[in-house]
Amino acid sequence: MGVSNEPTYSLSKREQTRLRILEAAFDSASVYGLESLTIGSLARDVKMSKSGLFAHFNSRENLQIAVVHFAGERFIERVITPSREADHASIEAKLQHLLRNWMGWHQHFQGQCLFLDAWHEQRASNDPIHQALQHVTRQWLDYLAAQFEKGKHVGEFRADLDTWQAVYQLYGHYLSSQLFLRLSLESPEGTRFWHGVEQLLAQSRR
Repeated sequence: MGVSNEPTYSLSKREQTRLRILEAAFDSASVYGLESLTIGSLARDVKMSKSGLFAHFNSRENLQIAVVHFAGERFIERVITPSREADHASIEAKLQHLLRNWMGWHQHFQGQCLFLDAWHEQRASNDPIHQALQHVTRQWLDYLAAQFEKGKHVGEFRADLDTWQAVYQLYGHYLSSQLFLRLSLESPEGTRFWHGVEQLLAQSRR
């Protein structure tokens, strides 16, 4: 095997510290919510001075925005990338792979889905944190919509399928599954979720 001539890149000490802070902030926000994050509490968690941690973000709001984008990057790594890099026999098979990864997303951290929790917090539409959440969430919805569009293009799904209605139903199944799981009305395997997905896919096929 030949030796790659690709340049290697290693994180600077400052970048490593920032990454460590964001990982701790992500874990904390997953358990206690995005609004719980403060410079002081996070500094204690990562054993830094408040001034040292503040220098990385300059404000609590910037910290929260950075955590939202960090969570979005982790979501892509854990949900989208494995499906994108795998071989699938059909668009439907890729969709099912994506949905399995999505259902397993919350298992990667200690609490609940940071995005679902953050959307419950009331913010103005022009709030920078709201805009960051909107950007990350819309990326995922657009990616789901693209899979249905590809399925229509190759003839797997009906040409008259309402793409955004299909995405709406998928997201509704996901939200319902998360709520029902907390109420012990859904199995850990997501039985009700997958039943709803199968019904949607059956209605979508040509």
